[in-house]
Amino acid sequence: MASYVFLTTWHLDAPIESVYDVLKESADYPRWWQGVASVELLAEGDEDGLGQIDRYAWRSVLPYTLRFDARVTRVEPLRLIEARVTGELEGVGTWRLFAGEGTAVVFDWRVRTTRTWMNALGPIARPVFVWNHDRVMAGGGVGLARELGVRLLAAS
Repeated sequence: MASYVFLTTWHLDAPIESVYDVLKESADYPRWWQGVASVELLAEGDEDGLGQIDRYAWRSVLPYTLRFDARVTRVEPLRLIEARVTGELEGVGTWRLFAGEGTAVVFDWRVRTTRTWMNALGPIARPVFVWNHDRVMAGGGVGLARELGVRLLAAS
């Protein structure tokens, strides 16, 4: 399997409470995040979302759709949401939020591909897969800022 580590940062001109409230509502991602084709709730979590399982379908610039399930495995309200993913991607994704002048959001995505064709093409297509991921995340930062009605101060 091909492994990938991505680190994305968004700096938003919004209070941490507002940013956290939008990020924890994964069912709403398709409304504001271009690239999220669908999110289906498979299992409810506790009051903080711990244990929740969602099935995601992501469609981006490249002509394929990635599907995976994400189980929320750790929650620190207003600070962190972590999920383990299984399916066409396997690994862990972690949202970390930091308050300051606005809110910094850091997304740490450590995954392996499980689709045969992606693993076969991985050594050659890696730069394209990375570029594609970066496009999806850039759209997420813009969409989150728009959803919150604030400015995206920086993204990387």
